[in-house]
Amino acid sequence: MRNWSDAVLKALLLGGIAALASAGAQAQTITGTPSVALKNGESFELADAYLISSTCKSMLVGTPEVEVLDGPPGITVAVREAMVTPRFFNCAKPIKGGKVIITAKEIEEPSYTTLTLRFKLKTKEGERQYSQVYNISLFPSQ
Repeated sequence: MRNWSDAVLKALLLGGIAALASAGAQAQTITGTPSVALKNGESFELADAYLISSTCKSMLVGTPEVEVLDGPPGITVAVREAMVTPRFFNCAKPIKGGKVIITAKEIEEPSYTTLTLRFKLKTKEGERQYSQVYNISLFPSQ
């Protein structure tokens, strides 16, 4: 019985090693993550920032904030206060929130990387935070 269990364990380990050895390296792409392409000097509305209750009421007491935790140089991200409609949650009326704007400046050569953002939302119960990762392609102006 012991020899059989040892053989199964060894087979599983060898199978795992073979699977890892055959896995190709990927260039910083996170599958299932939103992708954005920007040229030098361009801005793009990346997302809406909001926090709602189960009755589609805003829980925010201030404008959302965003912080770049990791990303390429030449990228700035800001939140512009705005009324947003959280259609993902089947809400029909606009609520207090913000539009997340990404801007590319001083891009000298093409690059592809990830951008990690942390969103800070001020509510009556305190500050809430969440993060999001984006795949970013940057191109110089021509």
